[in-house]
Order: sequence, then C-alpha cells, then structure tokens
Amino acid sequence: MNKILIVDDDSDSRKLLHDLLAFFQYEVAEAPNGEEGIRMAAAWKPDLILMDIQMPVMNGLTTIKVLKDNPSTRGIKIIAVTSFAMRSEQEEIVRAGVDGYLAKPIHTRELMELVRKIMGERS
Repeated sequence: MNKILIVDDDSDSRKLLHDLLAFFQYEVAEAPNGEEGIRMAAAWKPDLILMDIQMPVMNGLTTIKVLKDNPSTRGIKIIAVTSFAMRSEQEEIVRAGVDGYLAKPIHTRELMELVRKIMGERS
C-alpha cells in the first residue's frame, strides 16, 4: 500500500484529504506544520507528500527545501496544495522541486488523477 503524508495546518483540509485518500486505499498520515512534516517524512518514509504552502511554524517552501536537501527524504514525491493563485508564486513553488501543483479549493477528481500519475498508477 502506498503511503501519503498530508502536511497542512488546517484540520478540515487534512480530514478531507485523509478521508479521500483512505477511500482509495492509501495509507495516510498527517502533520499540522512543516517541522512535524519533516520529522514524520524522515521516520515514516512516505511515497508522496501533499504539502500546504502557507503554514505557521515552518512554511511549505522552507519545508520542501529541507526535505530536498536531505538525502534520506530527497526522493519523496511532493504535490504542493495551496491557495496561492498568482503565476509568479506558482513558478516559485515549482522551482522549489515539487512534482505537482494543485490550487485550493481542491477538486477531488483532479487531485486523484495527479496522485495516480505521480505514483505511476493507472486511473
């Protein structure tokens, strides 16, 4: 079973994503901020991280940089999930090394298509 870590400070967003991914038979864990996300990623070794960008404690861009700079977490796929909508912000997020980008509000069908694509699964 593929493992997905959700890193998002909004508990409602985490619950929605968790329930959706669990429905599709993914093993899911959650972290409420970037620092906890880094700790969990290093210990749990998920196949994919859904990363919010705007978070207290440590924002998503900083978290992504730390994960990509660490040899033990560098290979984990990351999808940025954010309310940022401006093109320049999206480009900055992509340059940070993410494997995908989704704008909030999340469209569940689009999310699952991207998750499957990045995980190399058939729809």
